[in-house]
Amino acid sequence: MKHTIYKAMAVAVVAMTALTASAQEALRSAYFLPGYNFRHELNPALAPERGYVAIPALGGLNIGLNSNIGLSTFLYPVGGGRLTTFMSPTVGTDEFLGKLKDRNHFTQSASVNLLSFGFRGFGGYNTVGISVRESASLVIPKDMLAFMKRGMTGPSTHYNFKDLGINAKVIGEIAFGHSRAITKDLRVGAKVKVLLGGANVNARISDMDITLSDQIWQIKAQGEMAIAAGKGLRVPTKYELGKESASSPDANMVEWGDIDYDSFGMSGFGLGFDLGATYQLLPNLELSAAVLDLGMMSWNNVIKGQTPSTTWTFDGFQDIAVDSSDPNYEENKLGNQFEKLGDDMEECLNFHRTETGAKRTTGLGTTISVGAAYTAPVWKGLVGGLLLTQRIDGMYSWTEGRISANIIPCGWFDLSANYALSSFGSSLGWVINFHPAGFNLFLGSDYQFFKVTEQYIPVGNVNFNVQFGINFTFGKRKRG
Repeated sequence: MKHTIYKAMAVAVVAMTALTASAQEALRSAYFLPGYNFRHELNPALAPERGYVAIPALGGLNIGLNSNIGLSTFLYPVGGGRLTTFMSPTVGTDEFLGKLKDRNHFTQSASVNLLSFGFRGFGGYNTVGISVRESASLVIPKDMLAFMKRGMTGPSTHYNFKDLGINAKVIGEIAFGHSRAITKDLRVGAKVKVLLGGANVNARISDMDITLSDQIWQIKAQGEMAIAAGKGLRVPTKYELGKESASSPDANMVEWGDIDYDSFGMSGFGLGFDLGATYQLLPNLELSAAVLDLGMMSWNNVIKGQTPSTTWTFDGFQDIAVDSSDPNYEENKLGNQFEKLGDDMEECLNFHRTETGAKRTTGLGTTISVGAAYTAPVWKGLVGGLLLTQRIDGMYSWTEGRISANIIPCGWFDLSANYALSSFGSSLGWVINFHPAGFNLFLGSDYQFFKVTEQYIPVGNVNFNVQFGINFTFGKRKRG
């Protein structure tokens, strides 16, 4: 079974299907809609109007992808409905590099609620949820891509870049929340989350120095990796596979193409906390704030590695740049180009295994949000909202500001239209929410793209997510 981290990394460069460390919560577009049952995932002080029971798997299903550059940056049409990568000689170097940011950031996420319900009692509102969340982030510096595209530009060429990294994880979550009114204006909430680690991949090149000449291509780097996926994970070295002798400097080099699993199992445990509050500052103005995912994960059976302390050589990216005039074109279609690009990335990054069965503790990545909701004096069914969100997760951090118009015309239907500016660019968001007594159906998106090429490749930043849910509700409607 082939599970190649940096092959996945190469595919992410080309196809923007990065493996992500940005946790996707509930729809931020629905933050100010009182009929949306999952506002407590954004701020534990925000209680649903009624008790609810989510339909397993369909109660809240979410997928999302964000980037600060476009998919069309990496894929280009070559005629006949075919595509090639940015490495093709038909793609101009200046054209490609001109589309890049200094730090090219991709995040991807998916989550599903296996069980979720809420009810009033114990002096407030209580929630219980069981879910599975997958998230990943990838950051690629511009100079790394310039090295891949340009290669040598003279008798001696030098590249240096920092902070190339990928972080991905799959976590099961069992959450218990409670919120209550402290005064008529102040409401607080908290949530404790028991976390079950499924898998975690973290690899980072903090510094890489590349010198190219006619005689030799030399690389020196500082990098570390850690992989946790249960006791059954096997990450073999070249020596273990008989490809190098025990005395070879490459004896402990990871052979990515032979990674395999003997069995699956839990790979870690953790604990997280969410804290939130709302305050009615004026009759028409409510302020809110929340801090999500305060806590830690402890990973077991971790396989660790690092780049060697010495300089190593690299032969360059081979047989990737192809076009329709190449005699080997049929053998170098897009999928094959991904494969070759991944193989060359493995050689370039050169991780050596240093430990097996290790332990590792990581933070969860914290999200801080601050909101303000203003109810129009002339019609209480119109609420203007401002939501500021900051994700704090090292090199994978991001910022977003979202302004919204929320319409609540009656007690069983509401909707929102909003506009966001973030580290990934700008986007329109929307949500439609039906919540009559006994039933709730919602559909919404924080991000979407509208412009595509003839090959249906999104133009501009790829920002997209969608969330859908069906829930049953019970009890009398009560806000706050």
